Amino acid sequence: MIIKKTFDESEEIVVSKKELRLFVLNCLEKVGCSPAHAQQLADILICSDYRGHYSHGLNRLHVYVNDLAEKSTASDGEPLVIKQKGATAWVDGCNLLGPVVGNFCMKLAIQKARTHGIGWVVAKNSNHFGIAGWYAESALQQGLVGMAFTNTSPCVFPTNAAEKSLGSNPICLAAPAANGDSFFLDMASTTVAYGKIEVVDRRGGKRIPRCWGADADGNETQDPKEVLNGGGLQPLGGSEATGTFFRS
Repeated sequence: MIIKKTFDESEEIVVSKKELRLFVLNCLEKVGCSPAHAQQLADILICSDYRGHYSHGLNRLHVYVNDLAEKSTASDGEPLVIKQKGATAWVDGCNLLGPVVGNFCMKLAIQKARTHGIGWVVAKNSNHFGIAGWYAESALQQGLVGMAFTNTSPCVFPTNAAEKSLGSNPICLAAPAANGDSFFLDMASTTVAYGKIEVVDRRGGKRIPRCWGADADGNETQDPKEVLNGGGLQPLGGSEATGTFFRS
């Protein structure tokens, strides 16, 4: 089953979380995803939409489903710890769904933080893992400072560049504070996430702010279709931000 990217938004409807979960699980079941993995993916997609992060919610479902259907993402299995010592670990995601790998790594990092005061876990062979805040919040809920980072495929034009050569590389930091007033930062290193431009286009939008994206030649554009059809994103903060990519 292949899910298409287009939909008719002639009228808005309200869908319950229960209905939404059932839909996501049914889609994943059709392409052979294991029930346990499907539950983890459904959790993060529904959480994203519920919080208003529409770029990373159901907007992303077709990507996961198509990857599973085409066997480019593994539908079952468990991540493997390749090496660990003290507070650190290196994990092989075994090409599983990103949320499965992300949850595994954060759970391990929390365990290590309880024992050593800090837990630092890095993964390879993973896939798109949704909103980074999902994982950092897992640590936050246990009174810990949580951090989550990921690389991405090249989708960013460095300032004045003609080719995409950098990822949007999201970062997240969550830290508990008094009276439940926690600090929570979840952001891409671009002006916006790629999915936000997809959402504008899906809703029939014809223009985006000038600082969001570039066309296939790296020229600034306000046409979302030019960004989505071979174009890319602009770094947050322009030339100064481009420097932070190389520093990090």
